[in-house]
Amino acid sequence: MTKRMHFYLDYYKELLQDKLSPEEAQMEQKRLLVQIQFFQHERFIHLLVTVLFALMTIITLLANVALQQPILVLLTFMFILLLVPYIKHYYLLENGTQTLYKYYDQLEAISLGVQVSDSIL
Repeated sequence: MTKRMHFYLDYYKELLQDKLSPEEAQMEQKRLLVQIQFFQHERFIHLLVTVLFALMTIITLLANVALQQPILVLLTFMFILLLVPYIKHYYLLENGTQTLYKYYDQLEAISLGVQVSDSIL
């Protein structure tokens, strides 16, 4: 999913630097909307997984403090090791999706023939 996100971020960044006709912009806007929906779904699933791992990490950490069992130290460490990549991946999905929203808005402006500055988007 990381490669896919980077591909579409690069693709639309380059595409928006070209001069598009309103018809081309409208077609690309429809294609981008489909990709945004895919990324939104992926982002939601990763949010659930990340929150679940964060809760399990906190629970095992509290159990470790209360019960002082060596196996819980190992379990807490494993959850933390898994949590870090999940947070990193979710960060990419969240920021990438937000950037795709901006590209979508720019394509919409082009398809409507409206000039919108980057500072507004």
